[in-house]
This record gives sequence, C-alpha cells and structure tokens, in this order.
Amino acid sequence: MANFKIVTGALIPWILLLALPGYSAQAECHRQCLINLADDYLTALVAHDPGKVALARGIRTVENLIPIQPGEGLWQSASVLPAEFRIYVPDPVSQQIGFMVVMQENQGVENGVSRENRFIQVAFRLKLDANEIVEAEHLINREIDDVAMSHLLKPRVPLLSAVTPEYRNSRQRLLAIGRAYYDALEKSNGALAPFADDCVRHENGHQTSRNRIPDDPFNDFAVFAAMGCAAQLNTQIYQYIDSIDYRRVNIADEETGLVFGLSHFRQAMGNSPYEVMGVPGHPEFIDERDSYDLSAVHLFKIWGGSIHEVEAVGYFADYMTTTGWE
Repeated sequence: MANFKIVTGALIPWILLLALPGYSAQAECHRQCLINLADDYLTALVAHDPGKVALARGIRTVENLIPIQPGEGLWQSASVLPAEFRIYVPDPVSQQIGFMVVMQENQGVENGVSRENRFIQVAFRLKLDANEIVEAEHLINREIDDVAMSHLLKPRVPLLSAVTPEYRNSRQRLLAIGRAYYDALEKSNGALAPFADDCVRHENGHQTSRNRIPDDPFNDFAVFAAMGCAAQLNTQIYQYIDSIDYRRVNIADEETGLVFGLSHFRQAMGNSPYEVMGVPGHPEFIDERDSYDLSAVHLFKIWGGSIHEVEAVGYFADYMTTTGWE
C-alpha cells in the first residue's frame, strides 16, 4: 500500500483524502444512524440545549404549524424523555426519520395549578443533509384523557415487529400504499386502499376502528367505531372532509413495514346532518362541529401488501390555517 506523507500546512488533493482509511465525504446516515439521531434529538430537547445535536445553521423547524427557532417551543418545555412508547420509521433513501413518542413537558401554571411533567404525544420528522438536520417538524397532541393514556403506555406489538422477508414490500410499494390511504379517506371509498380485514386505527390514543365498545345511546359514532377500516369509510361517515392537503408520504422502512405520512385536513363543516350508507338504524349522522383544520401524522403498518395498523396523531387548528412551510 502506498504511503502518503502529509506536510503541515500543505493542501491535500481531495482525491487523496478519499483514499485515506476511514474517510468518507458526507457519508449518508444509515438506518441505525437515523434512529440514533432521533434519540440524540430527544435528549437535546429535554436538556434544552440545541447544541447537543447537529442542527444546520439555516434549519427550518415547524411546531404545530408555527415556524420556530432552535431553543423555542418544545425546546423549552420538554421535561422527561419517552419511556416505552417510541416508534421509529428510518429511511436512509430520503435521509429522513419519522418517529412518534409519548414524553412529558412542563406546561407552566394554569388557574394556580402547576402543570409539570404532563404527558404529550408527539410525532417528529427530521431531515438530514450532509449529516446536519436541515428540517425538523414537531406535531404535538396535548389533549390526552385517561382512555387515550391507557393506549399510549407502549406501542401495539405489530408496530414494532419486523416483517418476515416473505411478507415484506419494497420501499416504493410501501409509499404507494401509504398515499392510497389519503385517497380512500378523502373520497370515502375503502376500495381505494388495500385495507386488511384486521385493520385497527388509533387516533390521538383512541381506538376508532374495530372498537367493540358497548352500545351507548349518547355516542352516535359507536356503531361506526366498531367497523373495520374499509367498511367504515364506505358508510360515508367521513364525508365532512373537504380535502386532505399538503400530503407528504416520503418516509418508509422496509424492515418494519412502517410508513410515516404527514397531511393537513380542511373541514368547513356545515353539512350536518348528512346521509350515511349501509348502517341499519343510522340513516344519517349529525355533526355540528364548527369548521376546523387538522394537521396529522399517520403511521401505517403494512405487510403482505395490506394496511394492518394505523397510529395517528393530530393537532386541531382554525379553519384554513397555514401549514408553516409556505
């Protein structure tokens, strides 16, 4: 092997640097590297120290639709690292990682009561360029009741399990299936996405499909919540959704079959009551909520070409709110 003599103060041609053992020019972050980065980011948040993680000088960060700077928002309030509820979707191809956690934050004082170490559900997206974080996204659900908390102590087992090789899908197939979910939901047509018969969906900690909750005369949604994902859409129960905008489904992990999707729901409301289909005793549904937007993250568990699990977190906002990325 040739010996290279490095003279102090001399410029070394870049081609020689590439030949040196262990040298890598802007090496991309592999799967475990991205997971480690997510953990480092969480540690830095709780330490309230942006200097503990590699943030690019011009990093763009959006938290619940508001652009923030390092040191603001969750950088100030995060107080306790996630325990068992951590779900990672690393994607070396896009140099991004999406992850969903349940952690704690200090929320100040409300009505004379200190709100320290309150549980929050957070979805994060980090994007790397040249091994620095150039984009960060925080989507926070702070409204967690006791029922939701019971589902947020740790992830459902399938969300963490590796998919056996014979049931794995390619990255491109995973992304295509994740994107189809939004078409099916927007158009109230369960046939537009490949839902498995056992598909279960949780939203902000609440199970909203295949939930055999007792019949409740004061809960008109109960009969719909008991249905599977596709059958539920086919009833037209979600026809109040005007559009699902700013869809970003670019993060997938072939090993776990997880897809991380971001979107922004627009809902003017005002069409209540509206007709639903195929539900005996429920010819119409009354929904008198005011207009609102919903910024959301969905995690899709896909194997064998079908969606088996959906874990979603959403942030409610005023109607026609900007996304923060304009």
